[in-house]
Amino acid sequence: MFLGLESWTLARPEIFLAVATGLLLMYGVMRGEVATPFVSAATSVALLATAALLFLPYREGTAFASLFITDRLTTTMKALVLVGSAIAVLMSRAYFEQVKAWRFEYPLLVALATLGMMLMISANDLMALYVGLELQSLALYVIAAFQRDSIRSTEAGVKYFVLGSVASGMLLFGASLIYGFCGGTAFVQISRALLDGKAGEIGTVIGLVFVVAGLAFKVSAVPFHMWTPDVYEGAPTPVTALFAVAPKIAAISLMVSVLMGPFKPLFAQWQQIIVVASILSMALGAFAALRQQNIKRLMAYSSIGNVGYVLLGLASGSEKGIQSVVFYLAIYVVMTLGAFSIILMMKRRDIMVENVSDLAGLGKSHPLMAFAMLIFMFSMAGIPPLAGFWGKLYIFMAAVEARLFWPAILGVLASVVASYYYLRIVKVMYFDEATAEALDLPAFGVNRSVAFVAAFLVAAFSLAPQPLSLVAAAAAKGLFP
Repeated sequence: MFLGLESWTLARPEIFLAVATGLLLMYGVMRGEVATPFVSAATSVALLATAALLFLPYREGTAFASLFITDRLTTTMKALVLVGSAIAVLMSRAYFEQVKAWRFEYPLLVALATLGMMLMISANDLMALYVGLELQSLALYVIAAFQRDSIRSTEAGVKYFVLGSVASGMLLFGASLIYGFCGGTAFVQISRALLDGKAGEIGTVIGLVFVVAGLAFKVSAVPFHMWTPDVYEGAPTPVTALFAVAPKIAAISLMVSVLMGPFKPLFAQWQQIIVVASILSMALGAFAALRQQNIKRLMAYSSIGNVGYVLLGLASGSEKGIQSVVFYLAIYVVMTLGAFSIILMMKRRDIMVENVSDLAGLGKSHPLMAFAMLIFMFSMAGIPPLAGFWGKLYIFMAAVEARLFWPAILGVLASVVASYYYLRIVKVMYFDEATAEALDLPAFGVNRSVAFVAAFLVAAFSLAPQPLSLVAAAAAKGLFP
C-alpha cells in the first residue's frame, strides 16, 4: 500500500536517526578504530538533533496505517529519552578509555536502542510495540556485555538476555491472546472490541496480564526486578547509567499509552495489578538497599523504588496521575544522570571504585562534587524543597484523589525508609574519615559538567516547578480529551 507524505513527515525524527546511525556505522567500518571519537560526538549530536526535530515543526497524528502515533505525551517522552541517551553517550568516553574498551560500535548501539525506544513510545499496534521493544532490547543485550574482557560484564549481558527473552515471550504470548479474543492488534481495534463487550472475556484479561508482566520486566517492577541489581552492578558503569534512564522512560511511557489507551475499559482489572506492583516495588526499593555497599547496586534498588512511585501515579488512572508520572520522570532523569556522572568519576590511582565507603572524605577533598551529590541524594530522598519532593508530592496527591489511600500511605513510609540510604551517602562524604587516599576526581571533563548542570537544574526545579508542571499537564491532557 502506498504511504502518503504525511506518514513520512510524522516519522521524520525516527527516519533521521535511522539514516544518521547507518551513515555513521559505514563511516566507522571504513575508518576503523580511529573513527571512534568522531562517531561518538556525531552520535550525540544526531540524538540531540532528533530531539529538536520532534518540535520543528510539532505535528500530531497517526501514520503507516495507524501503526504509529504522535501526540504530546509521546513527543515529551521521546525528548526525555533522546536527551538522556545523548548525555549517557557523552558521559561514557572517559570510562571506556580508562578500561581500554572505547570502540565506535558503542554509541551506535545506543543510537539503535534509542530508535527502538522511540518506536515503542509511538507504537499504536501490538506488533509495532513488539518490533520497537525488540530493537531496543537486542542493542541493550550487547552493550550490557560490551566490556568483553570483564567476567562481570559478560555475566550481566547473559543474565539480561536470558531473562529479557523470557519477558519478551510473555509479552508476545499475551499479545496473541488479545489478538485472538479482540480480533485485531491495532489499539483502536482492541479498544472497540472491549467497548463492544469483549472486556468480560477471561482470555482478554489473561492476555493483558501477560502484556503487563512483559512491560513490568522492562521497568524493573517487582516481582520482575530480579535482573536489575546484578545487571546494574556487572555492566560497565556508563551502560548502567543508560539503563537507569532511557529504557525505563520508554517502557513506562508505553505502559501509560497501552493501559490508558486501548485497555482503559479494563481499568478495574489492571489497576489492581499496578497497585500491587507499585507497593512491592516501593517496599523492596526501600528495604533491600539498606545494607548495600556497592553504589551501583544501591542505585539499582533505588531505581526499583522510583518505578514504584511512578506506577502509583499510573494506578490512579486520572489526568493528574499521568501528569505526575511525566513530571516525576523528568526530574528522575536529571537526578539519575547527575548521580551517575559522579559515580563515573570515582577512581583512585586510575582504578575505578564502586563502594559507598570510597566516598569517605569527599566533602573535604572535592567540596563542589560532594555538594552536587548531596543535592542529588536529598532530592531522591524527597527532602523539601528539592525537586524530588515535588515529584513525590504530585504522585501521592494524585493517588489520594483517586482514593488509593493505603498505597499512598505505604509509599510515604517507603520513602522515609529509603531516605536512610540516601542520607548515608551524605554522611559518608562529610563525616567519615577516608581510610585510603582521596578519590582522584578530574578537574575538568564532561562528567564534571553534567554533575554541575544537573545540580543546577534540580535546584531550579525546586524553586520554580511550575514550567515543568505545565509541560507535564500538556502531555497528559492528550489522553483525556
